[in-house]
Amino acid sequence: MKPKKHFGRKDGCLRCGRKRGIVRRYGLHVCRQCFREVAMDLGFRKYQ
Repeated sequence: MKPKKHFGRKDGCLRCGRKRGIVRRYGLHVCRQCFREVAMDLGFRKYQ
């Protein structure tokens, strides 16, 4: 029997557990607040 797929907002942020504002793009699964803290370490840059 296949394991069930998880859809929606069941899992929160991997860092703090917050359920809202999750950045799932590129498989990050962190909330937007945590993303702002670690974005530079992950290699994201701010462009104006």
